Amino acid sequence: MKDFLSINECSSKELHELLNLSSQLKRLYRAGNQDTCLSGKVLAMLFEKPSLRTLISFQVAMADLAGTAIYVKPEDIGGIGKREPVKDIARVLSRYVDGIMARTFEHETITELAEFATVPVINALTDRSHPCQAMADVLTIEEHLGKLEGVKIAFIGDGNNVARSLAFACAKLGMKMVIAAPAGYQLDAETIEEANKILAGSVEQIGEPAQAVAGADIVYTDTWVSMGQEKEKQKRIKDFEGFQVNAELLKSAPAGAKIMHCLPAYRGYEITDEVAESANSIMFDQAENRLTFQRALLKRLMG
Repeated sequence: MKDFLSINECSSKELHELLNLSSQLKRLYRAGNQDTCLSGKVLAMLFEKPSLRTLISFQVAMADLAGTAIYVKPEDIGGIGKREPVKDIARVLSRYVDGIMARTFEHETITELAEFATVPVINALTDRSHPCQAMADVLTIEEHLGKLEGVKIAFIGDGNNVARSLAFACAKLGMKMVIAAPAGYQLDAETIEEANKILAGSVEQIGEPAQAVAGADIVYTDTWVSMGQEKEKQKRIKDFEGFQVNAELLKSAPAGAKIMHCLPAYRGYEITDEVAESANSIMFDQAENRLTFQRALLKRLMG
C-alpha cells in the first residue's frame, strides 16, 4: 500500500491490519509510551476545506510518532491546481516531504496528487470519499460491539462521501448497511452495485428511516449541508424533513442502538441535542478515533 485514497482500493486484509495496528497504538499511548517511528519525517497537509478533527488529529498523530506536520492553506500556494498544476505540486512536495495529506473538493485532485507524487498520499476528504473517517468509525464500532461481522448500520440522511466510504467498509468487513435518504439525495446506484459485488446484500437503500433503523446496531447520521452547499441550505432542510435522528425515530430501533455522527453536528437539524447527548451516543469516541486511526495509517505508510 503506497497511498490511502479510498476504502474500495484497499483489500479486506489491509483494512483489518490497519484496525489492529490502530488498537495496538491506542493501548501503547494510553499506557504512557511512544512510538518514534516517524522521527525526522515530515507530512505536508494541504487544505481546500477547513476542519477541526482532520487538522488537529493529523498534526497530533505526527507529533505522537515524533514527526513534523506542515499545515498548508490554499492561499499559501495560490490554490491547489490554480497557480500551478496539481502534478507539479505533487512532484515538488515529493522532493521536500515524506508524505502528503490533502483535504479537497474534487476527488480527481487527490488521485492526481497520488499519480505524480513519489511519497505516500492520504485522502483526508474529497467530495466523493472520506476513508479516514470511515475507518475511525469502524474502529469505534468494533470497540463498542466487540465485533464487525454481522453488524447492521442504519445511515439516515445524505448519501454523501461518508455514506459511500462506509458502504465499501461494510462490504469489505462483513457488515450490513441500510441507507434511508430522501429522493435526490440517495447514494448512487453504482456504489451500491460495486459494494454488493464485494459482499452480496451488504448495502441496501430504502426511503423510510423507521424501517432502516429497525434491528440496527448503529444509527448514523451526518450533516444535511456540507461545505460548498451553503446556498442550498434552506432547500435541503425542507427536503430532509422526516429524516432527523430524534427520540421518535429511535423508538423503531433497538434500545441499545449506538448513535454515531462524524461531526460537526448541527443539532436541531439532522440530529436533536437530546439524542446527541444521550447515553447511547458514541460521537466523541468516533472523534477520538480519528487520531487513533491516523497514527496507524501514518506509521503504515511513512514508517
